[in-house]
Amino acid sequence: MTSFFEIYSNGLFLILGFMTLIWLLSVYLKNAGIVDIFWGIGFIILTGYYLLVENEISWRGWLISLLVLLWGLRLSIHIFARNYGKPEDIRYQNFRKNYGGKHYWWVSFFQVFMLQGILLWMVSAPILGTMHHPASTRFGFIDLLGLLFWFTGMYFEVAGDRQLNKFRKNPDNKGKIFDDGLRRYTRYPQYFGESLIWWGYGLLALASGNIFTLISPIIMTWLLYFVSGVKMMERYQSTKPGFDEYKNRTNAFFPWFPKK
Repeated sequence: MTSFFEIYSNGLFLILGFMTLIWLLSVYLKNAGIVDIFWGIGFIILTGYYLLVENEISWRGWLISLLVLLWGLRLSIHIFARNYGKPEDIRYQNFRKNYGGKHYWWVSFFQVFMLQGILLWMVSAPILGTMHHPASTRFGFIDLLGLLFWFTGMYFEVAGDRQLNKFRKNPDNKGKIFDDGLRRYTRYPQYFGESLIWWGYGLLALASGNIFTLISPIIMTWLLYFVSGVKMMERYQSTKPGFDEYKNRTNAFFPWFPKK
């Protein structure tokens, strides 16, 4: 039986090769922002690889594969539809200005594509862990909790995206703060939902007997709050009128009733 770490290590080379191809496409298009479209697809590719090399897949392994497929496809299709026909995302435009447009084509290879590839590979551990350690064949409380986290997270992601899209389609809302729907209770429902989804994957891995892969949802939650999620968005949102009042009454991440 091939060891967990051997399969996991080979997955790194696979995903870095995939990211290199996406980087070449981004150089041709002069748009590093396309990496966001392929984030979910990358997890689907790794999941497919893990399925191919594992000898026996338990029902829990097939379950997490289905969940990753649904989540990854939905996320990639949503980002593609949102970004299609639009200029490069403002984050990558700022990177391009800081590093210089003439040099960013090769800087982006390491700063964006290799970095995201490594992060993608690191947090995929629960997916492989669920397949590789089928310690229990019975559906238990931890499985139920994991599914509850996953479906709740998907609701926050899907509903948050739809509500925001509807708000943005109204030209009268340009430059305004959206504080209705789920955003009445959390400023960033999609980031909270994404965190819950990964805790769902981690709990399914835990139910399979793999404890150390819980580091993945911890890393994802940290990234979503402190690096590429809440903290980054706050810098853009803070320029809008009324944001300070919204910030004072609404939690940034964990949903709760608005403060008076």
